Amino acid sequence: MYDRDLIENGGGSMARLLEIMRALRDPEAGCPWDIEQDFDSIAPYTIEEAYEVADAISRRSWGELRGELGDLVLQSVYHAQMAEEAGYFTFDDVLRHISDKMVARHPHVFGAENRDKSADQQVEDWEKIKARERAARAKTGVLADVALGLPALMRAEKLQKRAARVGFDWPQIDQVIDKIAEESAELAEARATLPQEKIAEEMGDLLFVMANLARHLKVDPETALRKANEKFTRRFNYIENQLRADGRSADQSNLEEMEALWQEAKTKGL
Repeated sequence: MYDRDLIENGGGSMARLLEIMRALRDPEAGCPWDIEQDFDSIAPYTIEEAYEVADAISRRSWGELRGELGDLVLQSVYHAQMAEEAGYFTFDDVLRHISDKMVARHPHVFGAENRDKSADQQVEDWEKIKARERAARAKTGVLADVALGLPALMRAEKLQKRAARVGFDWPQIDQVIDKIAEESAELAEARATLPQEKIAEEMGDLLFVMANLARHLKVDPETALRKANEKFTRRFNYIENQLRADGRSADQSNLEEMEALWQEAKTKGL
């Protein structure tokens, strides 16, 4: 059984949240839905919560961020509880691991190294430490531990960064732009003459190079695309609102009228 007093009176302690999760997963008295879950079923929620944290930050919604961070912490607690039940590890093991890693990766703070470094130098040192950790785990391939579950655009950038560290990279941005032109031409040719699977392959190649251009421009492609999505949403909402004021919906308009409203939204700074 679980500690009801801790659950009801534990305030904001981590111990309280851990006890709540133990109660929810209790095979006799817990929540039927929570009991049924496993790592695979919870993983999509973990990803979703991480994006909701990023969304609250992008909107500067600090009240919402408090709640979203709590939801994200809950995901770690959920996975750790299932791991403990399976005998893999405990939540204390999780905290010990991340604490040890943070100390080991910051010798300029917790060790004898000189703290007088630029942020770029610190990032470079961080990557060297991570490379040694990968080698110690026998993951010696340059791309060995770039997570498969990352969003594709983010993973493309990480793969390119990792390859660039060993010199596999274009030295000039103009070369990346030339490659974009080349991939665009190949996509146009595929569209005209090749089957759908080849079109999809060429589309992927073009997106991969676009991610590379973002990296060379020091732009986070995931953030840039998220902001473009937000901008598109604002402007299309403006179109719908203007049409609604006229007693119509978007499907009762046409492209020419909607494009004019789109340009109007741009002039208004939307």
